[in-house]
Amino acid sequence: MCSDLIVNPYGQSSKPCRKYPVDGQVLKDLTEAALTWLRTNQQTVNSLNVFPVPDGDTGTNMVLTMQAAYNEISNSSEKNAGKMAHAIAHGALMGARGNSGVILSQLLRGFARALDSQDFIDAASFAHALAIGRDTAYKGVVRPVEGTILTVAKDIAAAAEQLLAETEDPYDLLTKIIPAAEASVQHTPELLPILKEAGVVDSGGKGLFFIFEGMLRYINGQSLETATTIVRPLAELDLQNAVEAIEPGQDYEVVVDFQPHTELDLEVFYARLQEMGTSIQVGEGDGFYRMHIHVPTEKVDEPFTYTRSLGTVTKVAIENLIAQVEQVGEVKSSKISLATVEPDQIAVVAVSPGPGIERVFAGLGAAAIVEGGQTMNPSTQEILHAFENLPTDKVIILPNNKNIIMSARTAAEMTVKKVVVVPSRSIPQGLAAMFRLAPEGDLQEVAREMTRALDEVETGEITIATRSVEIDDVVVQEGQIIALHNGKLLLSASTLEEACLEFLKKTHADHFELITFFYGANLSHQEVNRIIDSVRRTFPEQGIEVHEGGQPHYQFIISIE
Repeated sequence: MCSDLIVNPYGQSSKPCRKYPVDGQVLKDLTEAALTWLRTNQQTVNSLNVFPVPDGDTGTNMVLTMQAAYNEISNSSEKNAGKMAHAIAHGALMGARGNSGVILSQLLRGFARALDSQDFIDAASFAHALAIGRDTAYKGVVRPVEGTILTVAKDIAAAAEQLLAETEDPYDLLTKIIPAAEASVQHTPELLPILKEAGVVDSGGKGLFFIFEGMLRYINGQSLETATTIVRPLAELDLQNAVEAIEPGQDYEVVVDFQPHTELDLEVFYARLQEMGTSIQVGEGDGFYRMHIHVPTEKVDEPFTYTRSLGTVTKVAIENLIAQVEQVGEVKSSKISLATVEPDQIAVVAVSPGPGIERVFAGLGAAAIVEGGQTMNPSTQEILHAFENLPTDKVIILPNNKNIIMSARTAAEMTVKKVVVVPSRSIPQGLAAMFRLAPEGDLQEVAREMTRALDEVETGEITIATRSVEIDDVVVQEGQIIALHNGKLLLSASTLEEACLEFLKKTHADHFELITFFYGANLSHQEVNRIIDSVRRTFPEQGIEVHEGGQPHYQFIISIE
C-alpha cells in the first residue's frame, strides 16, 4: 500500500499519502486499507444483529464483497483513477454477497460511473462520485428503507457536497466526512424502530463507516490491524466455520478456554493473537474466556502456550481445517443426483444451507444447487455460475433466504438467459414452490405459480439466543431457545421441546395438515426422536415428517402447510 511512499503500511507512515494526487494506484491502496480495516472490525459488524440469533453475517458479507473488489485490482498497475474504480466496481459486483454486499457493490458501481475515465480524483469529483453512488444504490433497491446502509451513504454524500465550499483537497474532504458518517450510523435507531428496540445501530451502515474510516486511518498512518476490541458473549461465538471459505495459511483452528490470573488487557491480547493468525474471536462468561483463532501449521502451538501464560487453561480443541476441506470435497462429489434438463425445459437453481436439504431439493427436480444460507450467503458470481452451463436458457432461481434475493436478482441481470427469481425467503417456501415446477411449461407462468405457493406455507426456525433482548414484547435471555415465525421473533423457551411445541401451538398448526421438521447438524438422532415423539402426541391429527437438514445454527427448520 503506497509501497514507494510508506515505510510501514499498517503502522506510522513517514510520508503520508495525502501529499500525492489520488490516481489509480492511490485508489487501489485506499481500497486495500478499507478492506483491511473492515476485516479487522468484521466481528463488530457481525455482532450488530437485530435478532439475537447466531447468524449475524453483515460484516462477513461486506468483507467478502470488498475482498472480491480488491482481488480484481490487486495486480493492476493502472494509474487512471476512473478505470481503476470501474475494475473495483466489477469485482464487487461479481463477489457481492447478501443484501449489504449487493448495496455496497451498487455504491461502488455509481462511484465508478461518476468518475468515468478521469485520471485523478479531486474533492469535487469525489463528492460527485459519492452522490452518484448513493443514487445508484437507492435505485437498486425495490423498497428503500431508511435507517440502513442507504441512509448512511446518503448522509455521507450530503456532507461531502456541503463541505466542498471548505476544501479542494480530496484527502481533507475524506477527513471531514468521517464525523458525518459516524453521526449517521448513531442516528439509524431513530429512523428504524426495530434497531432501537434491539439496542443496536445498523450493521451495514457501521460497515460502510469502517470502509471510509479505514481509508482515513491509512492516510494518517494509523494501524489497520488492531480492532476496537470486542468481547462477545460465549453463546454468540460462531465456531461452526464454513470450511469452504478457509483462507490460505489457515491450516488449524484452535479454541482455548481459560480463566485469567488477572484482569485481561484486551488490546494487548488481540494484538498478540494477530501476530499468530486470523479469524480471531473472543468470548467471555462468568470470568472465563474462550479464544478462537485460525493459524498456519508452524504456529499451531502458540495460542495455547500464550493463553496458558495468562491464566488457567480449562479446555483446548484443535481441528485440522485442511483435512475438513478435503472431507467436504469427498462428500460433495457423491452426495446428490440433480435433475437432467433438456434445452427447452425450465431449470431450477436452489440455494440450500445443508446437505440433507440439498437432497430434498434435488429429489423435487432442482437442476443446480448453490450452497448457502445464514452466515454463508453465496456471491452473485456463484449463483451465476450455477446456471451458466446448464443446457437451457430458461432458469428459475429460488434464493430461500431474504438476504440472498438481491444477489440472485443481480445474477439474473448479468446473463443473456431468461432468468426469473422466485423470491422465496425460507427453505419451506422454496420447497413449496418446487411442487409447482412444470419443466415443460411457460417460464413466466410457472414462475407465477411457484410465487403463489410461497404464501401457502408457514416457516419456523428454532435456535439459541446469543444475547438478552426484548423485541415485539418477547423477552429473551441469552442462552434461551427462541423461535422465529416467518422471520419474526415469536417466543423464547427453556428447552428445544418446549420451543417446538409452543411454536406449533401459537401458529395454530392443528389447523394445518402437514408439519415437516428439518433438523440441524448438531442434533443427535436420539434427541430428535424424543422431540418428534412429543410433537406427535400433541398433534395426533397432523401428518409429521422428519428430514435430516444438516443446516448450521438452527436446531430445527419447520414447515407447516
